[in-house]
Amino acid sequence: MRRLDVCALAELPDGSALVVRDGLLAIGVYNLGGELYALEDRCSHDDGPLAEGELDAEAGVAVCPRHGARIDIRSGRPLTLPAVLPVETFPVRIEDGRVLVELDA
Repeated sequence: MRRLDVCALAELPDGSALVVRDGLLAIGVYNLGGELYALEDRCSHDDGPLAEGELDAEAGVAVCPRHGARIDIRSGRPLTLPAVLPVETFPVRIEDGRVLVELDA
């Protein structure tokens, strides 16, 4: 398992998101009330960048800026049309004060 070093935990405050890249893969890392989540930074409807849209941190939802699809940050599941397919999620760990996203090898 590979780990992608995202940032220091202090650089990702509650209610915020940060996009990191691993090659062509963009990953949105979100802090929801101190719980960290990572998912593909794309809407499954038309590959729009989720992190550029609104973040409803209280509901744990990323809103696609293109067509308004709502994606559950915790599961990657679409909650509203036009998105119908989930996006991939990734485990997040904190080690030595650093936020790490686990990727398949």
